[in-house]
Amino acid sequence: MVNRKELNPESSPRAAFGARMRRLRESRGWSQEELAESLAYSGQHISAVETSRKPPTLPFSRKADLVFGITDSADSFEREWREIRHGSLLEGFPQYVGHEGRAVEIRLYNIGIIPGLLQTPEYARVLADSAVRRGAITPAQADERVSFLAERQAALARPRPPMMFVTMDESCIRRPIGGADVMAAQLEHLVEFAGQPNTLLQVAPFEIGERRTFDLPVNLLTLPDRSVICYAESQAQGHLDRESTSVMPMLTAYHQLQAEALSQAASVAMISQLRKGTP
Repeated sequence: MVNRKELNPESSPRAAFGARMRRLRESRGWSQEELAESLAYSGQHISAVETSRKPPTLPFSRKADLVFGITDSADSFEREWREIRHGSLLEGFPQYVGHEGRAVEIRLYNIGIIPGLLQTPEYARVLADSAVRRGAITPAQADERVSFLAERQAALARPRPPMMFVTMDESCIRRPIGGADVMAAQLEHLVEFAGQPNTLLQVAPFEIGERRTFDLPVNLLTLPDRSVICYAESQAQGHLDRESTSVMPMLTAYHQLQAEALSQAASVAMISQLRKGTP
């Protein structure tokens, strides 16, 4: 073919995206113009994405998934787009976030750090800047983390927001992050969160000891079809699980943890007391 540019999918994540799009397109016998018509883009746009001259966008990726019939699959272009954009995030997390924005119920458990969806911008910035000082991420990646978190939080402010169940280890509210002012504002934000009609906030106190059912952060999502997925992570690795045989025991363990945790009223009282005691 004249003027056909050879692609090197190993050169960059964006190049891998474009090469796979060309491969899927050609396997179906479609020209760039035919694919462009299906996606409501120009042939020049398709060419630019395939040759990595133009980065893919989220709307473009979602339309491509529909056309190729791979929406919500492990090989979806949306998943690949999220990995390109959020390469500094743990494995599995970008895919998890794709489900988080449409979940009808969200259950969170965290240890040591306030869950991201409940963090103030100042609290989130302190954590990101700390990772930069440790050399774990670049300043650009820190900015990306903070903006990405803001996008996740904004996605939950919709006409029919999800029901949110948040259980935090007591260490989350006692560990000082960013100094007195940042921590006081963060604790106040938790109190405000607990006052919303679609939320339940509980603290799992130190005194429950061995009855704490999780040793790592856990996120559980109930999707519109009532299926449940689980995302859990360690310091260096994340894992997204859809298999009911392993997800259902995690959901049971979450309910057991809620039974051991303080009530929302008692949790808010503890948080308020800490806030008042902040210098």
